[in-house]
Amino acid sequence: MTVAPLEVATISSGLRERASRRRRYLMCPPRFFEVSYSINPWMDRSVPVDRARATVEWEDLVATYESLGHDVEIIEPLPGAPDMVFSANSAIVEGGRVLTARFRHRERAPEQLPYRQWFVHHRFSEVRAARAICEGEGDVTFAGPVALAGWGFRTSRRAHHEIQEFFGRPVVSLRLCDPRFYHLDMALCVLDERTVAYFPPAFSAGSRCVIERLFPDAIRVRAQDAYALGLNAVCDGHHVVLPAAAPGMHDLVRARGLEPVPVEMSEFVKAGGGVKCCTLELR
Repeated sequence: MTVAPLEVATISSGLRERASRRRRYLMCPPRFFEVSYSINPWMDRSVPVDRARATVEWEDLVATYESLGHDVEIIEPLPGAPDMVFSANSAIVEGGRVLTARFRHRERAPEQLPYRQWFVHHRFSEVRAARAICEGEGDVTFAGPVALAGWGFRTSRRAHHEIQEFFGRPVVSLRLCDPRFYHLDMALCVLDERTVAYFPPAFSAGSRCVIERLFPDAIRVRAQDAYALGLNAVCDGHHVVLPAAAPGMHDLVRARGLEPVPVEMSEFVKAGGGVKCCTLELR
């Protein structure tokens, strides 16, 4: 698929101008990726991962970001940490400050130290390990000055106070209520500071009301696209990199003046992961 280069990707969409902004991402190769345990409803140890295919999909995702003008940093994976490929869960990075993850499940604990060491080695201004259970950008995303934070399955609500104090951003707590959407980044995607796409049934009634009040122009995604992890996407302001398996989501973002950039992520879905799970933004 041919996409507009980042430098000229500026268009008008109704009242809004859509423009790409160069981003910097941290990603981890799927060298040891497999489903060797089950900590979410997507994981089935009887369904094998095709690691060669996963590697091709991951490399294509990296190449897609680079073709759009973004920078990709690489952290080396470790044996015994099969989910380390899901770098978005490792930390929250904002203004050069880093709050690294504290995972709920012991199976993912081996990922914590190597990611923290990476940030220290690369001289981020402040790196701190979360005190409460906090699964990084899996459950936290930014919309303008506000941090949207999920809770209910992984990140604890207590972590939301820690995030607010550390980053100095107001935090809006959103309760997840469907175990198949155990992280916020599976149920909601920020397209710009005033627009989100989300799957309403993944949230409690009160949280749906909060989303609609904050984002009256919110895009409601249909079940078939949500279950294809269409919301596990990355937007640079103009392009939306998202799973090829969610064509309805492609149409929805295109209708808002954004350009969908589909990629294959079929192997990562077997572990409950997608585009965003594999991508940590370094702000």
